[in-house]
Amino acid sequence: MAISLKPLRNQVVVITGASSGIGLVTARMAAKQGAKLVLAARNEDALRQLVDEIRAKGGQAIYVVADVGQEEDVNRIAERAIAEFGGFDTWVNNAGVSIFGRCMDVSIPDMKRMFDTNFWGVVYGSRAAVNHFKQRKSGSGALINVGSFLGDRAVAVQSTYSASKHALHGWTDALRTELEAEGAPVSVTLIHPGRIDTPYNEHARSYMPKQPAHRGMIYPPEAVTEAILYAAEHPKRDMFVGFQAKALAVLAGISPRLTDKLIELWAFPSQQSDRPSRDREDSALYRAGYGMHERGTHQGWIRSGSLYVKAEKHPVTTTIIVVGLGTLIWWFTSFAV
Repeated sequence: MAISLKPLRNQVVVITGASSGIGLVTARMAAKQGAKLVLAARNEDALRQLVDEIRAKGGQAIYVVADVGQEEDVNRIAERAIAEFGGFDTWVNNAGVSIFGRCMDVSIPDMKRMFDTNFWGVVYGSRAAVNHFKQRKSGSGALINVGSFLGDRAVAVQSTYSASKHALHGWTDALRTELEAEGAPVSVTLIHPGRIDTPYNEHARSYMPKQPAHRGMIYPPEAVTEAILYAAEHPKRDMFVGFQAKALAVLAGISPRLTDKLIELWAFPSQQSDRPSRDREDSALYRAGYGMHERGTHQGWIRSGSLYVKAEKHPVTTTIIVVGLGTLIWWFTSFAV
């Protein structure tokens, strides 16, 4: 069946991991565009503050304290959305946490705990959302899963995070095809962010001598939010945030061995700052991290946005421009010869 999504101003949107980073920015921007919000995270103080902020500006929002690694908590998010607003139109699986450390150093319990959040949280959220979209009498719904460019190609130092995102990507692709085959009224979008300037690095558990941080080109969380909110209104299979995200996926497919060598050179120095690491227990792996911070403590060139996201929003125009530029280059080259 044809998927038709409502304008954001007429939607109820569920966002997990809403207390900081991408989730926080998405909540603020969605509220600004008129969406009603159901915000979930483990940090109740941050959620309360965010909801008060949105309501003070005339928006509508409620919060649910939830650990997405617990299925009953995720089901409670859906139940609260239905009780308060009669249902929801978009569900954003955004909650996530990372571990920085070598494969042989990270403990098995830490690995399992990360999968509870990054993978099982998405499974629980996807099932809750799809069940609701199928049961309601009319209209389509959007399921948006926030993956990572590390879900397209694993890197050293973040092995568990990469593995959890690979699993998330696999789940999303399989679910999408099943829903399309049965004609379900659900748009399933996978977001592939590149390196994003959020507190992700400060919330991570570190086994490294230096504090985790991105170095190099970094994109703002607003770029991810732009992709998420576009997918909430327009059925999209994938949205890559930043050219680096698409480039890594393409390069890994074309030349995996070259990609290995580049990662061996790049991954270790580019994922650590120049200051000592925080204590391993001082992380958001097992308990809520600090909230209400959109940005992290990275060291690099932080872009103002993502041209790649804007191009994905206008694929026909982008194709015409690329073809036109290619034609001009060909013409000038031929003329010069």
